[in-house]
Amino acid sequence: MAQAETLSDSNMADSDMDAPVETRVVMLIDDEPAQSRLITAIAAREGWRTVVASDAETAIAMLGTREGMQLSAILLDQWVPGDDACTLIAELKERRPALPILMLTTSASPLLAVEAMRAGASDYLVKPVSPDRLMEALRAVTTREAPRDELAPLTEKMSATLDFDAMIGTAPTFRTALAQAAKAARGHGHALIEGESGTGKEMLMRAMHAASPRSKDPLRIINIASVPPNSIESVLFGHEPNAFPGAFDRQIGALQHCDGGTLVLDEVDRLNTTVQQRLREAIETGIVRPVGASHGFRVDVRLLSASNMSLSQLVAGGLFATELAQLLGATRITLPPLRDRTGDIPALTRHFLGRIGEQPGLTHLSVSDTALALLSAFDWPGNVRQLQSVLFRAAVYCDGGTLTADSFPQLSEMLGELEAGGASAHDGVGIMLYTEDGNLRPLEEIEADVIRLAIGHYRGRMTEVARRLGIGRSTLYRKLSDLGIDNAA
Repeated sequence: MAQAETLSDSNMADSDMDAPVETRVVMLIDDEPAQSRLITAIAAREGWRTVVASDAETAIAMLGTREGMQLSAILLDQWVPGDDACTLIAELKERRPALPILMLTTSASPLLAVEAMRAGASDYLVKPVSPDRLMEALRAVTTREAPRDELAPLTEKMSATLDFDAMIGTAPTFRTALAQAAKAARGHGHALIEGESGTGKEMLMRAMHAASPRSKDPLRIINIASVPPNSIESVLFGHEPNAFPGAFDRQIGALQHCDGGTLVLDEVDRLNTTVQQRLREAIETGIVRPVGASHGFRVDVRLLSASNMSLSQLVAGGLFATELAQLLGATRITLPPLRDRTGDIPALTRHFLGRIGEQPGLTHLSVSDTALALLSAFDWPGNVRQLQSVLFRAAVYCDGGTLTADSFPQLSEMLGELEAGGASAHDGVGIMLYTEDGNLRPLEEIEADVIRLAIGHYRGRMTEVARRLGIGRSTLYRKLSDLGIDNAA
């Protein structure tokens, strides 16, 4: 059985602690006492009461008890039934069809995700899973006001690609961000990626590392929010034996581990003030001193950081150190939310469906115009990650060869019936013809957007771009210069 450490206990104090009026009950099927206690404590902070079943037989029997009739959800650790997890899910769903089931597993296999969902699982969480992610999944499948099943944020099922070609989109703001990232990747300076959750910040940082001179050197990714606050200093800087209670052995910190390479700090805005100060000193001096050590180590590490919030705003509010923000943001890149580039949704949809179709247990699917119109009309608060999750879920349950509007019932319910012709003619293009006051934009701006779109669509193949635009290569490069367009844009 996986140990309790497979569930991080970080940020438990940051969870929404307003207890609901009515206590909800969740059944946890788990035979590991330590992990059961941890999950019970996490759930209790949001008003959940947990009942534990240590095996499948106990879980099935418990469904018929008074306590079992009060259940709002089931959490199933796949380790308990092992290879029979999907069989147990199907049996639980047969007995209680309306009861949502979330499966916890250490496997990231797409095939297992498909099988679990087809058996009746509402979500599939790969351990280690943060408390925030666990409670987010429980809320998504049990809150009637929220979109259920279809919009539940699934754990990523597919391995991330590591190049800029995988970053799909032609919206000018998005192409500008990619051009900045591609230019920064060729150097050694630190970079900060800002943008809402789900916009692709980690994927972009992976692509930057892969395209950098350090691509063959160590890479480590740390999500600050998933590390207990009292452990982050040790994780980053390391510690000596007996540096604090429980420090029995020497630990090499991430900064020293990545000497010569790249350290990715996701949700860097969650660093506490003490660690902010230590990190600033380490960047300025190039010396890392482990906790409890009287000496330090000189390191050469490139930091790629990501923040869901604007560090400038946090600095202005006194919540983030000015000097550290300046050091981390030597290059600052902002990824736009998906609602600001809806014209990219058709291309993103087809790209994701192509990748989904390559997963075991799934097939290649096409998508209808009505489905694309529906997807383009939603504002996607979870951004690109949520779009991928919704498409993955729809593909799992699709019986035919095409996704239609009927494949997304929750979206249809929320948005209502789209009026015929309601989608804008430019939705699939990503080019705005009019200014906010209703007047046409200058021809020079429209031409620049068309060229950016073509460069993005043909992945920077300038000969093809020129041919499709009906101009010569020399003319294209002259226009790039006149319009101030970087050819990576």
